Amino acid sequence: MSKKLLRLFILPLYLLTLPFFLSAQAVPAVLSAAEEKAASSGYYLDPSSLDLSPVPAAPASGSSADLEDFETLFAWQQYRTAEQCAAARAEMSHNFQVFFGAIDPFYDDQAPEVKGFFKNLEKDSTAAHRYFKDIYRRDRPFLRDARLKPCLPRVAGYAYPSGHSTMARLFARVLSDLVPSRAAEFMARADQAALNRVIGGVHHPTDLEAGKALADALYAELRALPSFNADMNALRRHLR
Repeated sequence: MSKKLLRLFILPLYLLTLPFFLSAQAVPAVLSAAEEKAASSGYYLDPSSLDLSPVPAAPASGSSADLEDFETLFAWQQYRTAEQCAAARAEMSHNFQVFFGAIDPFYDDQAPEVKGFFKNLEKDSTAAHRYFKDIYRRDRPFLRDARLKPCLPRVAGYAYPSGHSTMARLFARVLSDLVPSRAAEFMARADQAALNRVIGGVHHPTDLEAGKALADALYAELRALPSFNADMNALRRHLR
């Protein structure tokens, strides 16, 4: 068993007690006008003008990294539980409430200032990961090998990098800076949100790693912006 596979199996699993239903239906690749706008441009950042060199290129088909991706995916397919699939299914959408609503540090996470801040970050995250997906055009793993049977709906769109991984980690970076004493908890929650996409069979492990690298690069760019820092500091008055 590879080292990467071992790491994936020992990550903490935040299981949810939810009904589990298998589905082979695809999620329609239809975006609303607002989603189309978010996909092409961010709020604070324009991904096409950033230095995103820290994000590695997608593994070549048949490369050792690509083959290891499938080794891990088939292992999860064999050993995943209904509870793990249910937890992944509960996170099909990617937004702040889905990832951190249960553990966020705000006394009112629906306050306009808080809600608006994370909606704006969603725009940056979405624009950036779609920018890269259009470059690498890596197909979903279940399209590349028919032996893979995802326990999530067969989502449309390209795989590399993972949008869930990018967004969850970007939010975790913000929360960790706001409440450093809980940084490990926030980063672990982001890692689990990312891992759920591999457990569900809709992403390769290297899609997750690219998403994390992209989030780190985005956060470095954001922290250099006075406007972003001012908005983030304004959140402090909403902390518990």
